[in-house]
Amino acid sequence: MQITPITLQKQNPLIDDYRKQHPSIMEHFDYDPYLATTYRTRAQALQNKPIDREHLTETLISMNKRWDAPEATYGNIKRLKNDESVVVIGGQQAGLLTGPMYTINKMISIIQFARKQESELQIPVVPVFWMAGEDHDFDEINHIYLPEKSRIKKHKLPQQVTDKRSVSDILIDKSAACRWVDTLFEQLTETEHTKGLYRTIQDCLHYASTYVDFFARVIYQLFDDEGIVLVDSADSGLREVEREHFTTLIEKQEEISSGVHAALQRLNQKGYAVSLDTEPDDAHLFYHDGNSRILLSRDDEGNWIGKQREVLLTTGELMKIAQNNPALLSNNVVTRPVMQECLFPTLAFIGGPGEVGYWSALKPAFQAANMEMPPVLPRLSFTFIERHVEKLMHKYGIKGEDAINHGAEAIKIRWLASQSAPPVKQIASEIRQAVDNAHQPLRDIARETRSDLGELADKNLYYLNEQIEYLEDRITKTLKENNDSQLREFDLIHNTVCPKNGLQERIWNPLHWINDYGLYFIKALASQTCSFEEDHYVVYL
Repeated sequence: MQITPITLQKQNPLIDDYRKQHPSIMEHFDYDPYLATTYRTRAQALQNKPIDREHLTETLISMNKRWDAPEATYGNIKRLKNDESVVVIGGQQAGLLTGPMYTINKMISIIQFARKQESELQIPVVPVFWMAGEDHDFDEINHIYLPEKSRIKKHKLPQQVTDKRSVSDILIDKSAACRWVDTLFEQLTETEHTKGLYRTIQDCLHYASTYVDFFARVIYQLFDDEGIVLVDSADSGLREVEREHFTTLIEKQEEISSGVHAALQRLNQKGYAVSLDTEPDDAHLFYHDGNSRILLSRDDEGNWIGKQREVLLTTGELMKIAQNNPALLSNNVVTRPVMQECLFPTLAFIGGPGEVGYWSALKPAFQAANMEMPPVLPRLSFTFIERHVEKLMHKYGIKGEDAINHGAEAIKIRWLASQSAPPVKQIASEIRQAVDNAHQPLRDIARETRSDLGELADKNLYYLNEQIEYLEDRITKTLKENNDSQLREFDLIHNTVCPKNGLQERIWNPLHWINDYGLYFIKALASQTCSFEEDHYVVYL
């Protein structure tokens, strides 16, 4: 395995300025994540933070028993009882078979950074991954993408979910899920790892009740001795720990909502595009009514209402729910980070570029809850290139950095054009120009003779160009047919390193790599110490 850092050229201005520590964006955060002194300062500040460690560890142990967590995980949970212990935390939705590769990359980032900080600070630093089980957009997680020869194929789970229940509450259709897994493995090339991998996934599916359970069990097969601690944010036991914190969020709703909304306006004025829409009357809390998860807002009377007024609660009623039945409440994208900070002694939050973007608006929410925002560190980002793809890139003189930033489509088009001498496109263009020049006197005579003849002459030129274009297309089509195998090699390069013209980690699921290499590449990366100051890494497998 060779790991090479590269520079990304398609980053949005916010994350680019954040990496460069530009004052215009850094003022929206409490800590600079790239300063060497930040984490010692943060660790010292956390010593005075009240955390219900006993209740939290009991809840985490109970939760993780559902997933048969490995011993390394239980050992780390117990270390949270130590008043000096802190966590490095990040999270994501619970995708099928981990979802896109960026979920694995985020976990690797959390594990690496926790290990590094424990070595430097000489205190227990626990890696924690927050599964956003209360999210309800099943369509976002009900599929994965796998390579099929040189193409991208979407594999969608054949289970219909029509209501807006949380993913943690969606029971697995075992029959549909087993058929789906079988379909995936029919596509994979059989290797020494295939049978064992198939049995492992089927076992995870057999013992799981929900898709969050399935996700957790798969993750613990991948990270069995790294000590990462999984948290289901929708767990009813966790809601009991959150009881008092919900009352804080209710009491501070107006300050949180107005502050975040104002911060977003300032960010927009600076030219930073943040994927977060808020209004001053947003409550930033969900109320659970049966199988529905209803986002609340405030009306003119101060009541807490659903968007369609499907629920109406007074502040007093909502306070009672928080105290007596907190499982009926959950957080949205604005209050989830605050709740996370209430529960854990957070040394650092690890996030993707989009998360860094919306966290930039959350400083007022943390201030309203009388807390600092933890250091927000952009996660590590990887592109994996296998040996056969690397050989093809060498064959056509394509550098890894160029392929990741720009793809291989433009190179393919130029290569195809070069396969005819002289190039068809160039000759066709020259012929069109020559025809236009030769035809011009005839068009001039036609216009002078009568205006409608001028229009006829223009149409005549159009038909001539249309015939030239037709012949050009037929020649190009034949060239493509004659060079089909080479063009498929370009497609393989493009779809491997720049699928859908974006980063590989946002599309590909890791299943086909695990099938080819086992867990080697994941564990090898988790054991590394990569610099978080680099934009991106190319990993040659």
